[in-house]
Parts: sequence; C-alpha cells; structure tokens
Amino acid sequence: MNFTGAKALVTGGSTGIGKGIAAALKREGADVTITARQRERLERAAEELGVDWIQADVAVEEDAVRTVREVVDRHGRLDVLINNAGFGYFAPLVEMSLADLEAVYRTNVFGAFLMAREAAKQFIEQGSGHLVNISSTSGLKGGRGSTAYSSSKFALRGMTECWRDELRRHNVRVILVNPSEVLTDFASRAGFDQEASPKKLRPRDIADAIVGALKVDDRGFIPEFSVFATNPF
Repeated sequence: MNFTGAKALVTGGSTGIGKGIAAALKREGADVTITARQRERLERAAEELGVDWIQADVAVEEDAVRTVREVVDRHGRLDVLINNAGFGYFAPLVEMSLADLEAVYRTNVFGAFLMAREAAKQFIEQGSGHLVNISSTSGLKGGRGSTAYSSSKFALRGMTECWRDELRRHNVRVILVNPSEVLTDFASRAGFDQEASPKKLRPRDIADAIVGALKVDDRGFIPEFSVFATNPF
C-alpha cells in the first residue's frame, strides 16, 4: 500500500505497541488517529506524535461505532485499522472468577470484533482496506496462568481467519500479528514484573514489521506473522 495520505486508526494507541505503530505510520506519511480510554494520556501521546485522537473504549459498542464514524467524517475514508487495544490478566484456573475472564474478553475479543465490524463496513463500501489485528505468541501456545489472555488471543486468531475469508473478495487485506515479549507497560498493568534487557523487543520492532507487511503491493498480502527476539536471554 501507499502510506502517503492514507487514513489510519490505531486502537490502544496512547502507549506501548499501539503508540509505536502510530508513530511508524505517521513517519510513513499516513494521517493517523489514535484511541484510548484515558483522556489525559491519550491527549499527551497525540500531541507528542502529532496525530489526531478520539477518546473511546473499544469494548463499548457505541464508542466503536462513533470512533469509526468520526474518523470517516473527519478524513473522508478509513484505509487502515490497527486493532491493538488489549490487556492481560494472569491467574491459576482455580483462582479465576467469571468476571475476570469476561473483562479480558470484553476488550481483547468483543472490542476487536466491534472495531473490525465497523471498519469492515467502510472498507466494503470503499472496495479496499487493511485490517491488522495485534494478537500474541500466547495465541499460538497456551501456558499455566494464562487462561484468560491466551484464550482471548486464540479467539482473535480464529475471528481473523473468518474475516480474512469474508473480506478478501472486497479487496480488504486482513493480517494477524503475533508479537513475542515486548518491553512495554503491559506487564506492570497485568500485575507482574518484567526484566528489562537490551535483547528484548521494543514497540518499534513490531511497528517496523507491520509497516513492512503493509508495504507489500495490494495484489498480495502476508496473512499472519510472528515477531520473536533473536536471543532474549
């Protein structure tokens, strides 16, 4: 795709991987809008990056509908949705509540669905679009304590395959990205310590990989890829 003047929307774009992706798209010449729930952090990130912003919670249907509508109203179209908003909760099965599981699914699964649905309506109307879902290597292999997070990413992977089959005939490329461990505030928000290391991935590494995938001519696309640190130990 040609990024110059492309209209891109990045959910969860105020921190971490989402912020890194927004910065990369901006550098490539796209007009970028970021969303997040916390207004102060969102405004600060938007000012730093020089991008547009919309305060919204992807898990709220009215917010998802409003977000895509506002982007189209402001910019005339939507070319790229980066479905990045998500969070983790980690606990043993016997210590989890249904509310814990539902909270993760509301953002990681239902929120991704709502944003994809609204973007897909616009993509179909335009006859083109690029939908990038940010999953995780945890969506490829589960582990102890990861019932909520891993299963939510397995669900996202399954939905992505369905959307890819549905939308290809409308010239819409649907891509799934599986980052391994990335140094962000994800770990602290999920309640566990993350050891810093110069060998571990940074948000820009994931962003650069996504930009590279999107730069493939629109006649083809990379359906899914993972990004690992070469030697994180």
